Amino acid sequence: MTTNEPPFSNDPNQPGGLPPYGSGGDVPPPPPGGYGYGDGGYGAPPEQNKKALWSMILGIVGLLCCGIAGIVAIVLSNTAKKEIAASGGRQTGAGMATAGLVLGIVAIVLWIAGIVINLAVVGN
Repeated sequence: MTTNEPPFSNDPNQPGGLPPYGSGGDVPPPPPGGYGYGDGGYGAPPEQNKKALWSMILGIVGLLCCGIAGIVAIVLSNTAKKEIAASGGRQTGAGMATAGLVLGIVAIVLWIAGIVINLAVVGN
């Protein structure tokens, strides 16, 4: 069977025919108001909590040189965790807040241990 016609035709009554565009099928109709500007899409990306970042930075500073910064790191970490939980997914940084908390605790413990050792050595 040799013909010059393509194997598919636009006539739905012919074998291999395609239904006309917009005649139904599996495509849902457009919404009642149409597709307006700004419909759907994604929301704004979550922003990073600045207090979580600062708690981690101050935890590192407290660990390296100034143990008192560990106290500020712990306070900022707890505040940041509360803000992140209350934001409903709009803020990130829970991992940095946890790191700031842990580093702050370690910084305070080392700071106190240094004071005790210093007093023990100087006291003799």
